Amino acid sequence: MARPRTSFVCQNCGAVAPRWQGRCDACGAWNSLVEETPAASARGSGKGRRFALADLGAPTAAPPRIATGINEFDRVIGGGFVPGSVLLLGGEPGIGKSTLLIQVCGALARLGQRIVYISGEEAIDQVRLRAERLNLARERIEFAAETKVEDIVATLHSGPAPALLVIDSIQTMWTETLEAAPGTVTQVRGAAQALIAYAKTTGASVILVGHVTKDGQIAGPRVVEHMVDAVTSFDGEGGRDFRILRALKNRFGPSNEIGVFEMTGGGLVEVGNPSALFLSHQAEARPGTAVLAGMEGTRPLLTEIEALVAPSPLGMPRRAVVGFDPNRLAMVIAVLEARAGLKLGQHDVYLNVAGGLRISEPAADLAAAAALVSSLSGRSLAPHSVFFGEIGLSGAVRPVAHSVTRLKEAAKLGFARAFVPPSTQERREKGPENMALTPCPEVADLVAFIAGPERGRRQ
Repeated sequence: MARPRTSFVCQNCGAVAPRWQGRCDACGAWNSLVEETPAASARGSGKGRRFALADLGAPTAAPPRIATGINEFDRVIGGGFVPGSVLLLGGEPGIGKSTLLIQVCGALARLGQRIVYISGEEAIDQVRLRAERLNLARERIEFAAETKVEDIVATLHSGPAPALLVIDSIQTMWTETLEAAPGTVTQVRGAAQALIAYAKTTGASVILVGHVTKDGQIAGPRVVEHMVDAVTSFDGEGGRDFRILRALKNRFGPSNEIGVFEMTGGGLVEVGNPSALFLSHQAEARPGTAVLAGMEGTRPLLTEIEALVAPSPLGMPRRAVVGFDPNRLAMVIAVLEARAGLKLGQHDVYLNVAGGLRISEPAADLAAAAALVSSLSGRSLAPHSVFFGEIGLSGAVRPVAHSVTRLKEAAKLGFARAFVPPSTQERREKGPENMALTPCPEVADLVAFIAGPERGRRQ
């Protein structure tokens, strides 16, 4: 009998090599190749079956959804679970993934839905203790501690399909059709394929919990993220009580939504007004602090951007950034030097987004520039003011989307002035009437307003 042909699979990127080597040629990771023996595939007849072709222009209805009643969670996944959909949830250890999923299961169980929770990492008693702590022990949630995919699918086929199936986690699952250890790329991919096939054939919604690597990426092959219908991440800042659920991919809704939760002794609590959470509400304005009227998906979110500009004793000044794109900050500093005449080359620059939030939208350029100019000049910004706008390399401030939504959120929280791109003033009839708009055509205009000699007489 011929010896099965083995291959070596990279556990970091999934690349296949014919022989072992210390370094993966595809991703450059060291000692990541693991020997795996593929299962022998059965030969078919070579003939396929015919299938019907649909008309693209035929009318279609919106997919039905099962809402959990947890508004922050429902917003991120697009309004509720779509039957037959598969969602991948990633997050760091101890961040609260299991707590969130138990609460989601409890919310659906109260609606009379059948819920199945499969844990591959914890015993049934451990899951029960968590449910008791969250006051969910009396909810009709079916639990099991199992890791073999064939046994899980056979058990689920013996009864009615559940409305929601939770697999915690996909890295602990294994299938007997593949000769590889649990957690390897081959097993993760094979187990995910079997569970996705079950969801598509029965209409059950499936949540797969995924581990994350040390750089924050979901562990396992990236092909799993392409196979599922939605990818979400659950993260939070160390030492803080709030958690953020982010949609990274969603075939049935927006892919850039966030949900904000607060971790308490009784579990996760929704934060209905996250803007108030990320604002410190200082009694008086201080130099180096600017408020950004930002957007996270379709939700307006006001956050503080803090900057500290100090003379540097080093030959190469430091650039320390938390919650902001370092490349974007370098561009803003370069524009301030080239277009506004500021001298930041011999200063250390520290930029921080208050509350541990991560901001990636270009509309934060103007707020970051305002915080830098305020810290360098030592002058506080105008009280009760917000900033938003994208800064170009020419120094021009470009318009951004959802300007009216940003202004309405700022007015609701008591802000009375907004520094905006010039085109925003043309849409004044749609915005709040009590908001004073200060257009900034160029970044030099912003610098002149904050650090100009006449600014003190204007206030």
